[in-house]
Amino acid sequence: MEDNPIDKDKVAENPGLIDFPHHLGSAPIIKNDPTLIKSKAMSAMIEQTNAQWQQIQQQLELLKQQAEKLKKRIEFSERIYNAQMNFEPVIGHVYYLYHNHKKNIDVLMMIHPDEWRSIPEYLEFQCAVKLLSDHTWEVI
Repeated sequence: MEDNPIDKDKVAENPGLIDFPHHLGSAPIIKNDPTLIKSKAMSAMIEQTNAQWQQIQQQLELLKQQAEKLKKRIEFSERIYNAQMNFEPVIGHVYYLYHNHKKNIDVLMMIHPDEWRSIPEYLEFQCAVKLLSDHTWEVI
């Protein structure tokens, strides 16, 4: 029987459990640095949450603008409903708001400013308005 030419002091009993490759065909074994792993994960988390945060901020800004627009429409609609009108307005039709300086009131009319032969001096045209289906008014 021949003697084993490999020195027993230079051979691992369980080569699959050592921390480094034990032959040329072995896959490289790279130790994981827990600090580096956490750092990369933290960077990815911050990037993703910042993107989501910015998206929510944009949505909030849009909602704020919509709320302000709705508030103005409500306030203007209240002005129209407080105006004098001698007819029942129809949804989708355009009407004309005048201010009567003599009585200091708003007056809603069906008469376009160009349709007057001569507009009374005490009436001042304010704007054209349209009654929407939700019974609010929109300035045209």
